[in-house]
Amino acid sequence: MRSPLLNKLSLICGRRLPVSWLVLCFTSVLVLIAVFGSSFPKSFDYVTVTPVPEIYSNYRRLKEQTAVDYFELRTVSSGAGRQGELGLCGKERENYVPCYNVTANVLLGFKDGEEFDRHCEVSSQGKFCLVRPPKDYKIPLRWPAGRDVIWTGNVKITKDQFLSSGSITKRMMLLEENQIAFHSQDGLIFDGVKDYSRQIAEMMGLGSDSEFFQAGVRTVLDIGCGFGSFGAHLVSLKLTALCVAAYEATGSQVQIALERGLPAMIGNFISRQLPYPSLSFDMVHCAQCGIVWDKKEGMFLIEFDRLLKPGGYFVITSPISKPPGRATSSKKRSMLTPLAQFTEKICWSLIAQQDETFIWQKTADAHCYSSLKKNEVPLCKQGYDTPYYQTMMPCIIGASSKRWIPIQNKSSSPDLSSVELEVHGNPEDFFEDLQVWKLALKNYWSLLTPLIFSDHPKRPGDEDPLPPFNMARNVMDMNAHYGGLNAAFLEEMKSVWVMNVVPVRARNTLPLILDRGFPGVFHDWCEPFPTYPRTYDLLHANGLLSHLTSERCSLVELFVEMDRILRPEGWVVLSDKLGAIELARAHATQVRWDARVIDVQNGNDQRLLVCQKPFVKK
Repeated sequence: MRSPLLNKLSLICGRRLPVSWLVLCFTSVLVLIAVFGSSFPKSFDYVTVTPVPEIYSNYRRLKEQTAVDYFELRTVSSGAGRQGELGLCGKERENYVPCYNVTANVLLGFKDGEEFDRHCEVSSQGKFCLVRPPKDYKIPLRWPAGRDVIWTGNVKITKDQFLSSGSITKRMMLLEENQIAFHSQDGLIFDGVKDYSRQIAEMMGLGSDSEFFQAGVRTVLDIGCGFGSFGAHLVSLKLTALCVAAYEATGSQVQIALERGLPAMIGNFISRQLPYPSLSFDMVHCAQCGIVWDKKEGMFLIEFDRLLKPGGYFVITSPISKPPGRATSSKKRSMLTPLAQFTEKICWSLIAQQDETFIWQKTADAHCYSSLKKNEVPLCKQGYDTPYYQTMMPCIIGASSKRWIPIQNKSSSPDLSSVELEVHGNPEDFFEDLQVWKLALKNYWSLLTPLIFSDHPKRPGDEDPLPPFNMARNVMDMNAHYGGLNAAFLEEMKSVWVMNVVPVRARNTLPLILDRGFPGVFHDWCEPFPTYPRTYDLLHANGLLSHLTSERCSLVELFVEMDRILRPEGWVVLSDKLGAIELARAHATQVRWDARVIDVQNGNDQRLLVCQKPFVKK
């Protein structure tokens, strides 16, 4: 009986094939396999499963080329073809931030300050291009040196803006030929940032600012942070201080804070909520932040109340010039009056006042809200908390949340207690996630070296020296889940901070991340991220690409945006399924990154894509 293969060959050839011919073909195939197999024995040895201590298989160049060739064949067969490299944007886009086009906003009718707000629906990308670095751009100094000295060519600030700066932190800078130097935390500090921090602690009834942590203050939202020196001091106290300031075309507080390696992002207090869940911060700090308190019927204070945890502190400092006579005291009263009147309506109490600094404390007594007059500031409906740039609501959240835990009742340990973890779900999932990321980080760190793109790339566990602990400073986890990568970085004592991003349509784990004391934010990756170009050293995403394939997002736009916020010579680590990694590598080529696919040895189709952005000098 003839085999199906012979039948098919007969149909193709049109006549019966001689048996001798078939034997000859079969023999030739065996010879070819033997020849090429002996010539390239290492090209296919990844098929053999050998126990290794690392989670990644050997990825020498020939093995990697097999995956690359497979990817390119799949791409061509799907009809996508190979995309050409994107061009560079013009000089006018060197500091481009999407979603903040004031001119376009005005033409569309936005007014009363909303023209300065974030409007991604107005932004039009047009032809895709890559934001180039300025002519004088230099790679930032490594932490902690980069905290105190930055290159002037890396930020957009004019000499006049520098000389006219008047806030506490802005006056701390020294302008040199091509650098801006900030006073070291260990040396003389103009305007007394250390003294100012100690003053706040004493007003709270503490002995010194070193007791902030024990008093329950671990996360601070710094509104209008100047250029970050107060935040830098809080970081030295092992606290998390997140700077939020409005978009500025030049002299940006956020851009300079990030350049110094401090957590920061663009955020406006105009008409929308900030993209954080309720009960997120232990302290809100506002030093000459420019907010007009008697506008919008107390909406700004209501937003701060939403963000503050029970027992949290609101600190405001408003330096006022001292003209002769009684002008100073009248200005104090005019600034204080709307605050004092409204804070009583939302269960805040003024606990201290000294010089130009005032401290209010949010109530830790849930019963306080039942005594409020409903016709003044009503309680929000239960379940109300969708803070992704939603319109500010004239209601307070009250004490119905399971996360209503006064900061003074929190565990003194840096880790969450079992009771606190149970509020967020299954503690076992949390601990399992942490162990996974502790192992993954060790492998990631060994990959962050240009040797990975050489003819003899470094393998995890080789004798080659690992990158230094301070190789990266500003890290973004684009799909943070529980914040396990952040926790692993801390345990490994890497000198990084992580912006933990939770996609808006993913499982909402941001409250857990913030309760752990990590910086975090909601974000829709179909839109640009609210930051300036060249502000992150490392971008990481686990499973994000697969998540976005079911969304309306364009992966081309995502990679162009990632390139915008990534520093030259910065790194990207993407972990996902093979199909998603195939597409990602094509887009990495479009944005001119060096890219390499790493096979994960766990018996499934998970892959890593490790990329490095080149320093394009044009």
